Amino acid sequence: MKDYLKRVSDEVIERHLKSSGAVLIEGPKWCGKTTSAMQFSKTNVLFSDPQNKDYLKSLLTLNYKALFVGDPPILFDEWQLVPTLWDTVRFEVDNRQEPGQFILTGSTVPPDTKDIMHSGIGRIARMQMRSMSLFESKESTGEVSLRNLFESKEVIGRNKLELPDIAYIACRGGWPSSLNREKEYSLDLPFDYINALVNTDVSALDGTKRNKELIKKILKSYARNVATQASLETIRLDVIGSDDASTLSQTTLYEYINALSSLFVIEDSPAWKPNLRSKSAIRSTPTRYFNDPSIASAALGLGPDDLIKDLNTFGFVFENLCVRDLRVYAQALYGTIYHYRDKNSLECDCVIHLRNGRYALIEVKLGTSEAINEGAQNLLKLKEKLDTEKMGEPAFLMVLSGIAPFAFKRDDGVYVVPIGTLGP
Repeated sequence: MKDYLKRVSDEVIERHLKSSGAVLIEGPKWCGKTTSAMQFSKTNVLFSDPQNKDYLKSLLTLNYKALFVGDPPILFDEWQLVPTLWDTVRFEVDNRQEPGQFILTGSTVPPDTKDIMHSGIGRIARMQMRSMSLFESKESTGEVSLRNLFESKEVIGRNKLELPDIAYIACRGGWPSSLNREKEYSLDLPFDYINALVNTDVSALDGTKRNKELIKKILKSYARNVATQASLETIRLDVIGSDDASTLSQTTLYEYINALSSLFVIEDSPAWKPNLRSKSAIRSTPTRYFNDPSIASAALGLGPDDLIKDLNTFGFVFENLCVRDLRVYAQALYGTIYHYRDKNSLECDCVIHLRNGRYALIEVKLGTSEAINEGAQNLLKLKEKLDTEKMGEPAFLMVLSGIAPFAFKRDDGVYVVPIGTLGP
C-alpha cells in the first residue's frame, strides 16, 4: 500500500469515535473515505467488494451477528447498499454502550429510507468528507493556519504556486488517486468521474433510468454558473437553450439536481443571514459549487491552458477550489461555510461560522493587487453593516488569493493569504 497522506478529516473521525458509538463518513466516490476509515478500523466488512457483496447481504438477513464479530472499530464500507444495516448498527451501539464501535462509509444518500426505523441520533455521528485540499496534497505549505487566524496569531507565509500551477491543480482536482499519476494522465480522472456519473451512478442511485445527455447538460450548466447565485430556473433555461421551455420541467430538473446532491457531486453554499444595523434585503439563493473544482472544468471540457486563456472562468473555478479547501479546514473547527449577498449587490464569497458563534469574512480573488484591494474594500463595507453589538466583531477579514506572493496583514486589518499557504 502506498504511503497514506494524512487528511484533515482524520481529526474529525477520531473525535467522533471517542464521543459516539459509530461514525458515518459520507462523500463523493474516489475522495478517499474507505482509505481514511481503514486507518482507524480493526475489522473490515466491505459491501463494495463485488465478490462478497451478495453473500454479506444474505448474512445480514440470516445471521447478522456474524458481521459484528471482530475487534472494533468495525468498518462497513458502502453501507447504503444494504440500508437495513443502519438500524442493526444502531441496535448494536445501544447493546455495547461503548464509543468507537463502528465506522460506516457511503458515497450516496440512500434513495429509499422507508426500512430505516431510527435516525441514529445520539448513536451514529455524521460527517462529510471531501476531495483533498491543497494542504493535504502537499501543494500548500500550510504556514497560515485557519485555526490561528481565529486566534489572532501572526500571519507569515510565502506562496510557491504560480498561475499555471493553480490552473493544473484546479483541473486535476483533489482526487487521491490522481496524485500518483503522471501530470498528463492525472487530468483524465475528472473526465472519467463525469463519465461514471453519466453512464452509471446517477441512474444506479435509485434504479431510475435517467437521460444521459440531460445529465451532461445539467452538469455543464452548473459549471457555467459555478460560484454564482444562479437560480434553478436560470439553470433550467440554460439547459434547454433555444428549445421550448416546456421540454424540461422544473420537477424533472429538481429530480436530477437532487440525484447529484445525493451523490455528493454538488455542494452549494447557503446564504448567511446576519444581524444588520439597518434593514437590507438579503438574497437567499445559494451559491452553486461542486464538491471538487475539477468537476466544473471537466464538465466544460477545459484544461489548464484553457483556464489561463479565460481568466473570468478561471476565477469562478478557483473560487470553487478555495471553498472546497475552506470547508475541509473549517470542519475541524466545527465550522460551516456560507455566502452573503444583499439587494445592493454587496457580496462576501465565504463566511465561516463556528458553532461557538465566532465568524470570519472571506473574499476570493485569483490575482492582481487591484482585485485584492477591491475584495478588501467589500469586506470592510460589510463589516460596517453588521450589528456587532448583537453578534460581535468578526474574528478576521481575509482576501484569499491565488498568486499573491506573500501572506500578510494590511494596514486596514484585512489579511491577504495565498491559497498556497493556507492550512488547517
